[in-house]
Amino acid sequence: MHPIIRTLGRKIPVRLRRRISAPLDAVRFFKTYLGRQTATILPILLATGETHNFTYDLTEKNLRYLAETIAVVTGKAPTDIAGYIDEAIGDSALKRHFETAMRTVGDQPLRNLRSPFGRRLGWYAIVRAIKPKVIVETGVERGHGALLLCAALLRNAAENEPGRYFGTDINPKAGRLLSGEYASAGKILYGDSITSLKALDETIDLFINDSDHSADYEYEEFKVIAPKLSAKAIVLGDNAHVTDKLALFSRESGKRFVFFQEEPKNHWYPGAGIGISFP
Repeated sequence: MHPIIRTLGRKIPVRLRRRISAPLDAVRFFKTYLGRQTATILPILLATGETHNFTYDLTEKNLRYLAETIAVVTGKAPTDIAGYIDEAIGDSALKRHFETAMRTVGDQPLRNLRSPFGRRLGWYAIVRAIKPKVIVETGVERGHGALLLCAALLRNAAENEPGRYFGTDINPKAGRLLSGEYASAGKILYGDSITSLKALDETIDLFINDSDHSADYEYEEFKVIAPKLSAKAIVLGDNAHVTDKLALFSRESGKRFVFFQEEPKNHWYPGAGIGISFP
């Protein structure tokens, strides 16, 4: 019961106390939880300039859950998956490349971006765990995913397990982060994603949907790539916190499905997630 109502005590009838206390308790909850979240919006906007596709760390607990989730999907030990995640976080060359590219390329004034990958660390760990020969990602935007996926492919290649990345995006300016040595592991196909997928003559080991976030378009992508998937293929959905199309596709394809929910650290955004369809 709200402290004000409790202080007034017996001066207010019990039934009325409860009726008044409920909305006051709701306001108090908003101020302590949602109010704390909204208070960070302006400082983060002023510090980074980001208005979409936000960058942030994950909490320590969330990183642990991510490692456990990817371990289930890949059949690898959780300690191995956690090691891959730590590998990406501690990659100083990858960090320098990201910070330099975001500071010097493009017309959007972004700054102070130190934690670019969030849930995509799970993408990286999957690549390191299953050693895919072909990765396809639809929807590249700045190239956060492309950069991280190609970094994982370069690590795999150094272990004599080479692979190739293909990104698709309708925006001819997409993918500015995929440059330098990382571009040697992949390329971007510009144009409508479904058209590009239909023309792609590759057997896909890892597919990531992150393009047009309408449910129908997402589902159409899954149908187009279905006959191109290898027997061990894993399909990731970056829109699975919004639509259930990957879960539906997974059931229709005889695969299993799990969902990982992000928990951003020190950021107002509630987080997205990873839908994972796997054999």
